[in-house]
Amino acid sequence: MPKITYKDYQGSSKTIEVESGLSVMEGAIQNEIPGIDADCGGSMACATCHVYVDDKWFEKIPKAQDAENDMIDMAFEPKKNSRLSCQIIVNDELDGLEVTTPEKQT
Repeated sequence: MPKITYKDYQGSSKTIEVESGLSVMEGAIQNEIPGIDADCGGSMACATCHVYVDDKWFEKIPKAQDAENDMIDMAFEPKKNSRLSCQIIVNDELDGLEVTTPEKQT
């Protein structure tokens, strides 16, 4: 299983195995990762699963669609490497992916 590292805004991190086919958000929820609220359950109706993707991984994940970019605009402190973790589907190519949660979710 691919390993994903979740970091919080203070630098603490936790690496977990996430089953391929699940989203980065689902992996976080199943493993009680703090900082990813996922209020809408992954239906892209909020921005409470907002993460910053590590720069070395940002170009390796599929590009965000317009609807995701619209939701990111409503997130807390969006950056150029912001993504909704519900829209990043885990596969073997993402083994080692690192994401950081913002200081808070909107």
